[in-house]
Amino acid sequence: MGRDNTPNRLENCSENRTGNNQFWFVDSGCSRHMTDEKSNFLSLAATQGGSVAFGNGKSRTIVGIGKIGESLSHSINGVYLVDGLRNNLLSVSQLCDKDNLIVVTSNHCLVVNMDT
Repeated sequence: MGRDNTPNRLENCSENRTGNNQFWFVDSGCSRHMTDEKSNFLSLAATQGGSVAFGNGKSRTIVGIGKIGESLSHSINGVYLVDGLRNNLLSVSQLCDKDNLIVVTSNHCLVVNMDT
């Protein structure tokens, strides 16, 4: 486990990790982890205002921030709940900021926490 409870390894980053039938996409252009699926969260706090902007000039409202994962000990903090988002996104930069190494091949993604 890393300092922020990030799992030491996540193999196949788009694999279903939250118990529902949604995939997560690892996105190098995304500055924050985000989803619009409230059921993904282990814990969630409402936010007042804020939005995320996309490359096409559109924006969406941030309605909460929280923790996702299999359990509190295997979780990712700082995930935005974004109204109307079409895909679940994991931010490469946010993962790297938490001392994770990310290896991407043609059909897999591996995230390794460097603190362990």
